[in-house]
Amino acid sequence: MNSITLAAVGSYLMPINIKPSFPTYWKPKFFKKATQIQNKPRFLCLHGFRTSAEILQKQLQRWPETVLGKLDLVFIDGPFLAQGESGVERFYNPPYYEWFQFSQDYQEAYNFEECLAYIEDYMVRNGPFDGLMGFSQVGKSIFHLILGEKYSCYLQGAIISAAMPGMQLDGVALTKVPKIKCVIIMSGAKFGGSNFGSPKLAANAFSSPLKCPSLHIIGETDLLKEQGIELLESFVDPFVVRHSKGHTIARLG
Repeated sequence: MNSITLAAVGSYLMPINIKPSFPTYWKPKFFKKATQIQNKPRFLCLHGFRTSAEILQKQLQRWPETVLGKLDLVFIDGPFLAQGESGVERFYNPPYYEWFQFSQDYQEAYNFEECLAYIEDYMVRNGPFDGLMGFSQVGKSIFHLILGEKYSCYLQGAIISAAMPGMQLDGVALTKVPKIKCVIIMSGAKFGGSNFGSPKLAANAFSSPLKCPSLHIIGETDLLKEQGIELLESFVDPFVVRHSKGHTIARLG
């Protein structure tokens, strides 16, 4: 699965080690100093809805070292403590975080601007980063809307990561950091798609197909598979890896 690393981007990366500081309503626990690893593409990794950086890091241990060894992965918690139950409580301990909040029908987003400022501030202090990696913000109600049933799977890091290159190109996000060179999207979807409204800042994120190299990991039995396929249309030349599992980070290799 060497192709999962995309291409090596940014051959020489300068180490940085800066202590971040944020307003009091941001409460990330997993906000460690990020020291750059030379000669590896560096990704800022955004976890799923009401999980955490530590949980995503553990989930990615399912990937073989032949993949992980080629990447410099940096994990951060979302800016807000979870405002409700998490779908992973049976498997992982709290605390849990979220990046922003959706309305119950997933047509309005709240605290999205604060979320973008939080991510950009971290990237400024701990960059440069070559790309973003995101896993699945949706809560239980989106599955009810899609299937008329109740499931406890989630999508947040991926929907932000997918929109970032377009928002940066539009000049409404990540204006203080270098251009995002690539994205890795696991169980993704897009703002303004068939099930999700679009925050004002993301209104033009997908106005034209994005030339940003992108890797999309899609589960054949994922309840949001169709939303992930819909996202592919927003990238010029998406690279797709499929697995037989559902809405999860599957083992590769």
